[in-house]
Amino acid sequence: MGVLDRLVLRDDQWERIAPHIIGDERTRGSSGRDNRMFVEAVLWIVRTGSPWRDLPEVFGEWNSIFRRFSRWSQKGIWWRMFAAMSDDPDFEYLIVDSTIIRAHQHAAGAKRGAEEALGRSRGGLSTKIHMVVRGLGCPVRFTLTAGQKGDAPQADALIEGLPAEVVMGDAAYDSDRLRTEIAEKDAVAVIPNNPSRAKKYPLDKDLYAQRHLIECCFSKLKQFRRVATRFEKTARNYQAVVTIAATVLWLR
Repeated sequence: MGVLDRLVLRDDQWERIAPHIIGDERTRGSSGRDNRMFVEAVLWIVRTGSPWRDLPEVFGEWNSIFRRFSRWSQKGIWWRMFAAMSDDPDFEYLIVDSTIIRAHQHAAGAKRGAEEALGRSRGGLSTKIHMVVRGLGCPVRFTLTAGQKGDAPQADALIEGLPAEVVMGDAAYDSDRLRTEIAEKDAVAVIPNNPSRAKKYPLDKDLYAQRHLIECCFSKLKQFRRVATRFEKTARNYQAVVTIAATVLWLR
């Protein structure tokens, strides 16, 4: 079985994302040439976790594809595709959580001034993905921090402007500030009480059982090996990798 027999996107999936890409086959220059094969090349890298130099020749010259990938990251094209796919009308649930990603040693050493979102501990380098998913279990927004950063402070930006009837999180999100913000959204906070909390809040355990959806989402994202282990030196390019994998989840 050849590489082209294992492409990620079906024709109908490509037709959904193609309108959100700069240029098409009628556009002069590389920006409009072979867009689908280029996207498939990037998906091959994200799925397999292989080094860019190991990209099969059938996709083209690896360095040109990497540089184009990086340009699209800088221009926000990957995020635009994701935003179009994740425009979900389900306003019932928002579920927040985070996951720690181990970073390969090659992920260190970005050029001075580039944001890295890397933390150092005795376990090595790590990045944390903070994410919010809808009731369908697909991501709608995420951010990156160094691996040692706390969860609750990131939740405000994740849920800001997103309508919901219920906002769920584990005990790491039990803060008065976040509960107040959720109440201001006219939503119910389904968050377990921190054991040290003096004032206890009721918890709907039946609703809280739905929190497994975000764990399933992280599990699906980590099937893309370049998400499960970070190789990118810059936070921007690693964010693009996660964005690409998240887009595929919406296309399935």
